[in-house]
Amino acid sequence: MVDDIPGLRHILKTNKVIAVVGLSGEWFRPSYFAAKYMIERGYTVIPVNPRYDSILGRESYKSLRDVPAKVDIVDCFRKTEEIMPIAEDAIAIGAKVLWQQLGVTNAEAARRAEAAGLEAVMDRCVKIEHGRLFGGLNWCGVNTRVISARRPQWLPY
Repeated sequence: MVDDIPGLRHILKTNKVIAVVGLSGEWFRPSYFAAKYMIERGYTVIPVNPRYDSILGRESYKSLRDVPAKVDIVDCFRKTEEIMPIAEDAIAIGAKVLWQQLGVTNAEAARRAEAAGLEAVMDRCVKIEHGRLFGGLNWCGVNTRVISARRPQWLPY
């Protein structure tokens, strides 16, 4: 399992097509925010969610096996217990990475993916790791160059 900075950096630097399984069409959901961030960083994001026809202006597919394009990273925004079938689909379509989002830790699915030649990441967010490793944290207001716990006086309370 990939859990180190060089490994994560290599995955995000060399894999540019991400199928996001469970991508929500609701703008306030974490999956939507993460996908939008990755699109704005030059990645190709493919939504996989049977509830939507399109998300973020891209056609949404009912399953990974329906995606006609080559997929590098399968990014899983699903419950831990729902990951094994997604891992099997990722293997079947020839993906390179099975990425389980924050809070998602199906170790058996990760082992199966690795046995089939995929890299596996668990309990990490693609957006957070990209921002941390490639300098995008300021996009969400983290790197504001202000080191203070006090609110600026010009902001209303």
